Amino acid sequence: MKKIFFGTLFLALVIAVPIPTMAMGGRVDVGVSIPLPPLIVFSAPPEVVVIPETYVYAVPDLDVDIFFYNGWWWRPWEGRWYRSRNYSSGWSYYQDDPSFYRGIPSGWRNDYREHRWSGHQWDYQRIPHQQLQKNWNNWEKNKHWEKQNTWGVKDLKSRTRSQQPSQAVQQQQSQQRDQGATQESRPQSRGVQQQQSQPQDQKATKKSKNRDRKSEKGEEEKQDKK
Repeated sequence: MKKIFFGTLFLALVIAVPIPTMAMGGRVDVGVSIPLPPLIVFSAPPEVVVIPETYVYAVPDLDVDIFFYNGWWWRPWEGRWYRSRNYSSGWSYYQDDPSFYRGIPSGWRNDYREHRWSGHQWDYQRIPHQQLQKNWNNWEKNKHWEKQNTWGVKDLKSRTRSQQPSQAVQQQQSQQRDQGATQESRPQSRGVQQQQSQPQDQKATKKSKNRDRKSEKGEEEKQDKK
């Protein structure tokens, strides 16, 4: 009888109290899953080209945008951005637009086809995947593409931050200018001191000469009296 009584009581509680109210004090957290972009099948590791005036690399032979920057592969899909360490899989949602994308013109693919960039001839270089993975970090540190005829764009005047003096260099130049100004001012101050001291020295010399003359006259008068 006791078992039947407790069983009936339990069923009554389950029916009377809604399950969402029993779970976590009435709060139900529902996870929203973000869909991942479809995988792209590559027959071989893709070659890339470097976007002029940047250190962003793009896969030019696809209808969708896939970029490589700072050790990551990036791709937009349905208004969201995704990144991965692998060009073909492992994509994960990225919550914001990547900062590098602001410097990428929307028509870069047309420029690639026409071999033109900012009105200049663009002799781009196709970079194998293995070479990119091995050298991308050193290329950026050593300003490789500035030295390679400015990204292969003829007569291009680069607008990248890398060609502008860094804050440390500017501070060093400022210190050197201050030191030069200090060194130039020191001889002037010494000259002024010397000029100021000369009249005082001349006065002291005149006084000593006058004393000598007076003493000589005094001795002569004494001799004449004798």
